[in-house]
Amino acid sequence: MSVDSQKARRACCANLKLFLASMAFVYFSKAFAGAYMKSSITQIERRFDVPSSLIGVIDGSFEMGNLLVVAFVSYFGAKMHRPKLIAIGCVMMSAGCFLTALPHFLQGMYKYETSVYHNSDVNSTESFLPCLSNHTLAEADKMPDLETRTACEKAAGSSMWIYIFFGNMLRGIGETPIMPLGISYLDDFSREENTPFYLACIHTVGILGPMFGFMLGSFLSKIYVDIGSVDLDAVTINYKDSRWVGAWWLGFIVTGTVILLSSIPFWFLPKSLPKEGQEESKGTELSTVTEQENFLPDETQDEEKEKPVTFQELAKDFLPSLRRLFRNTIYVLMILTYLVSVNGFIGMITFKPKFMEQIYGQSASKAIFLIGAMNLPAVALGIITGGFVLKRFKLGVVGAARLAFGASLGSLCLLTVQSFLRCDNAEVAGITALYQGGPQLSYDPQTLLSQCNMGCSCSMKQWDPVCAYNGMTYASPCLAGCRTSSGTGKERVFHNCTCTRELMTPGMNMSAVLGQCPRISNCDYIFKIYMSLSVLGSFISACGGTPGYVVLLRSIQPDLKSLALGMQILIVRTLGGIPPPIYFGALIDQTCLKWGSKQCGGRGACRIYDADAFRITFLGLITGLYFLSNILWGGLYCTIVKTHKKSTLRNQAKENGLDGDKSGNGHANISIVKNKEDADNESTI
Repeated sequence: MSVDSQKARRACCANLKLFLASMAFVYFSKAFAGAYMKSSITQIERRFDVPSSLIGVIDGSFEMGNLLVVAFVSYFGAKMHRPKLIAIGCVMMSAGCFLTALPHFLQGMYKYETSVYHNSDVNSTESFLPCLSNHTLAEADKMPDLETRTACEKAAGSSMWIYIFFGNMLRGIGETPIMPLGISYLDDFSREENTPFYLACIHTVGILGPMFGFMLGSFLSKIYVDIGSVDLDAVTINYKDSRWVGAWWLGFIVTGTVILLSSIPFWFLPKSLPKEGQEESKGTELSTVTEQENFLPDETQDEEKEKPVTFQELAKDFLPSLRRLFRNTIYVLMILTYLVSVNGFIGMITFKPKFMEQIYGQSASKAIFLIGAMNLPAVALGIITGGFVLKRFKLGVVGAARLAFGASLGSLCLLTVQSFLRCDNAEVAGITALYQGGPQLSYDPQTLLSQCNMGCSCSMKQWDPVCAYNGMTYASPCLAGCRTSSGTGKERVFHNCTCTRELMTPGMNMSAVLGQCPRISNCDYIFKIYMSLSVLGSFISACGGTPGYVVLLRSIQPDLKSLALGMQILIVRTLGGIPPPIYFGALIDQTCLKWGSKQCGGRGACRIYDADAFRITFLGLITGLYFLSNILWGGLYCTIVKTHKKSTLRNQAKENGLDGDKSGNGHANISIVKNKEDADNESTI
């Protein structure tokens, strides 16, 4: 081997390794931003006082932006400078993150709903009388007129969520080139047997992004939204309160900066690379038929040397290429399978923190932390395990499909078990506990009034929960019948709460403190079982990720690879990314028991849900979607097996024909690849 060829080989390997490292970093950064967005859903919902259904629309704007350009980027981008297109996409993603954080700097301070008047002097010992002096609070329940409400909303900046919508959409547009162009670039210039391992490495590094994203979300959710601008001693709520809003905006500045850094290497990568390992086989290339070529349907293609083509020629060939692609039965079934499973996954990951918060009594911060610290490492381990199994046992398309189907089936079984784990509702007087101390003290679920607070003229819409020493939560100090108070800020204590009397033995303290009461059942033990099953299910499901991807790559023609991956993104994200947060959110809204009130009037975010209805709706919907995806996987696996058998018989027939034609010459037969007809024949020695 000459010195020049050795240098060329080293340069090729260096560029491929640089691209591999760059792809891993960009996968990390995009997943970092995406996971942080998911972890901030609850904070954004509270900050802008919007229902879960509208939060679903905001979350789905990422997919909307993606689908706007994915088909064109995937098709036309494959003929252009793919690394530079990825770099441009990263810059757009970064801009989207910065735009998402912008509303924090344009709107006023966050004002949470409370029935407690704040004294500017935190050292003041002035007493607040919730019941006796609360006669004016009932007037707050009246809806303001349209003019007053419009002026209030303009001052409060309550429609600023539109910036988050468009910022998330811009991030979706920017992410479009990464997967179809990056994966096809890697598959084009790497050894076929190395591709599964490279993909596993990229996705494993990429899964660190969600880990860091959820960790950052957990950390920032404990920091008050207006940190540095308000006196924190005057804030009467803590991060466990359903009205608390963390510093959600700060994370988008961090993620935008990381994405911007990830774009740098792609500006210096070449448009194309020599095929990995090509130097070893140059000049003596046998006409071996790869598994992919055997597996694909027969097509007559012109494989002459690629010539420069014009944009008009590319556009003219777009529809014929689509027809060729969707005549591939395995590809169509793969798309349908992914579509259903992604519906379940997106709905689950969007509202899982809220599920853990409402069903198992965890704080939003702890729920986000556990997802990042436990579920996501299990996913990373599962992805690398799936790639290792493929490489170690040299599994073909059929073996990869079998592994992916088995992993999907295993995760469904564990998800079904999770559906039967439940905790009791949090006890809130008049909402989940209509009777207190027997029927003699009952609550009207519409007004939350009872004999003990009838004379207080309490606001029915205020949500400022207090926890009494009897273990019961009340929607406000007034509705608990509290007569006096002492202390300031988070340390304020309410005394002589008449509604607590019925559940107390004589001599007990009739006081209450700010915040909801902790769960008193065995919910912590049940939550540990739930998390164990959730982590194990995440690992098993992830084991099928890389094998499923290999099946997809091996089922499409090489010249259609970028288009196929792009169309997969277009279809799956259009129908699997946009609708789930919306219909999941709308169904979850139906289980709300107590809605908050907006600063300017009207219904705000939900404060407490019916735990059983939430659990049945959420897990039942996910389990149903995963069950349907497993049925499709079964049909897909049968189709793959039949196709593989047909291709095997066809190749055997070709071999027999070659043996019959070439027998008797007494020499070894070696055929060199020169054209399409030669490539259809397997070399014989």
